[in-house]
Amino acid sequence: MFLAGRTLDWREVRLEDVGEFVAWLRLSPAARDGRVSVLPSVMSHCGPATVNRKLSAVSAFYQHAARHGVDLGELLTSWQPAGRRGTSWRPFLHHISKSQPAARRVIGVKVPRKHPRILSAAEMQAILDACDRLRDRLLFAVLHDTGMRIGEALGLRHEDWAAAERTVAVVPRINDNGARAKSAQPRSIPTSAGLVRLYADYLHGEYGDLDSDYVFVNLWAEPRGHPLTYAAAYELVKRLRRRTGVDFDPHWCRHIYATGLLRAGTPVEVVSKLLGHASVTTTVEVYGHLSVADARQVLEQAGWFTGSAVQL
Repeated sequence: MFLAGRTLDWREVRLEDVGEFVAWLRLSPAARDGRVSVLPSVMSHCGPATVNRKLSAVSAFYQHAARHGVDLGELLTSWQPAGRRGTSWRPFLHHISKSQPAARRVIGVKVPRKHPRILSAAEMQAILDACDRLRDRLLFAVLHDTGMRIGEALGLRHEDWAAAERTVAVVPRINDNGARAKSAQPRSIPTSAGLVRLYADYLHGEYGDLDSDYVFVNLWAEPRGHPLTYAAAYELVKRLRRRTGVDFDPHWCRHIYATGLLRAGTPVEVVSKLLGHASVTTTVEVYGHLSVADARQVLEQAGWFTGSAVQL
């Protein structure tokens, strides 16, 4: 086994070797073979998540060897008490083995929590204005105005729109284009009057008398009338990136929606319901962060900086 620049018999690897392996992974390719020296301030070549994925592969290899009679699996795993698993995931036959200790990797790198990426209002407007088709503009307007996932938008049917009530429904169903709603339960999302007008303009100006249940379909390519696929949507994203110079992902529209609601003081349980999260905990973990600017705005509204009785 080639480990951190030296060759070892894989049966001789010990925990200290794995720690060295982690440090070696985080070096740049040039530094790994000793050609250059790396200052402590230089950013790691492999991020924590990448290192953990590589460690998982190594750990799985040793556990596989242990199951086949090579007593080495304990070198890279330890045992945690039953009921201490930190995620909602449960292995097969968990109900039988849940009272027994569970194996976990001894060495891992802490992965810092990343805040969701969002676009500025000017960037989002540039993306919408760069759409030369009403269909494309409506797609990104739906993502921005409702916080839907891209799969939920691609699976929309005309029956899901309630123009009079200004709502659009997300309904879990099997779609011809493979699009899916991640949420198991249907939900109805309030929309703006502007989005309803854009939908009506799209039907009148481009959709016409096309016979299809789907909202977003092929209009200028074959098979005409077939629901738009993930691949077609991401080709559109690539074109818009080139036109606008904004390197974005459709899911960022969902981040804009959720962050905007929370900053406006919308209760987190309402945001969770609108996003289709199975638990409020998910919403809090992903979006319940405050930037320094957010914190300052709340403190200023509360009169913290002007109402203090202490002279500084």
